[in-house]
Amino acid sequence: MGNIAKILIPEIIFGVNSINKAGKSLTQLGGEKPFIVTDEGIIKAGWLEKLSKILNNANLEYKVFSKITQNPKDFEINEGVKLYLSSKCDSIIGIGGGSSIDAAKAIAIIATNGGLINDYEGANKIRNPLPPMIMIPTTAGTGADVSQFAIVTDTKRKIKMSLIDRSLVPNISIIDPFLLTTKDPKLTANTGIDALSHAIESYLSVSANEFTNTMALNAIKIIFKYLRRSVASKTDLYAKEKMALASLQAGIAFSNAGLGLLHAMAHQVGGLLDQPHGEIDAILLPYVLEFNLIACTEKFVNIANVADEHIKASNTRELSYMVIKLVKELCVDLGIEEGLSYLGVNESNIPHLSKNALSDFCILTNPRDANEQDIQNIFQKAL
Repeated sequence: MGNIAKILIPEIIFGVNSINKAGKSLTQLGGEKPFIVTDEGIIKAGWLEKLSKILNNANLEYKVFSKITQNPKDFEINEGVKLYLSSKCDSIIGIGGGSSIDAAKAIAIIATNGGLINDYEGANKIRNPLPPMIMIPTTAGTGADVSQFAIVTDTKRKIKMSLIDRSLVPNISIIDPFLLTTKDPKLTANTGIDALSHAIESYLSVSANEFTNTMALNAIKIIFKYLRRSVASKTDLYAKEKMALASLQAGIAFSNAGLGLLHAMAHQVGGLLDQPHGEIDAILLPYVLEFNLIACTEKFVNIANVADEHIKASNTRELSYMVIKLVKELCVDLGIEEGLSYLGVNESNIPHLSKNALSDFCILTNPRDANEQDIQNIFQKAL
């Protein structure tokens, strides 16, 4: 008998100009006054103005909250909740990268369940239904628009909290590849590697299943084929569409299969130093892969074969190690810096980061057991 897999996926509207469906989609969910969560970068890029026109044409009144920064923080969530409640909104639209979308989810939690966002760290702690949620991603990487995860920084402890609950899967994700054309090359690279790390970690996860494996492997194949093109040109809409698809598939995969040690470690660096998550992933990924290799060599072989269909090796071990080589080459081509020291991590931080990584929920589905010393060793190599 085969294993039973339960898959959580929102309604997905995918394609160029699909953002135009936002007003009708919200009305279908019963929303009358959406609370828009976004950031200043999205406003400067013109996407909030675009969304506003769409909602105006649908005769929808709305309130905008744009005080979200990279790695959304607990105090930003608190401010957003106060505005949501005082504005008497009844639904939420998150438009932006993972930060805006995660913040939108967090605001939805507190607005309907009360308390502090710290109360919901961990899994399955949400009791009351959330308001209708529509997410519109403007980056191809985080997968937050389709996942049951939200990541919020606890500014007192300086760690990223993982909030995991099926109710965090949005009602609708509107994925418009044209929105990716305003991203700069560095953000395109960082978010693309984030998508790759989601795909790889979910494929290696102990909770992976045939459905998530298919999604993850296809995302890996697409990213190795099209991420370089997407970084090279803002106007390569075909590459943008492919990367949007890869981000979607990787997001579905990790939402349903979990992640691993890489994200458990990356969350700690991001929480301590408030650095870009995708860039942290890119630096740590080869070293975590090297650590995990002995636990799932056959899966590494499968990754190598989809990452480069012309790859050749004399034996299984050599082929599995090619995954690490391919990841390093991709990061070099994208201009991503090597070493956590570039981001401000030093040796004195390693014990603290390693201890906190052991408590991160993402480590539970890692294919190889890791203790605090193992994690310290990986951080040391990645400096």
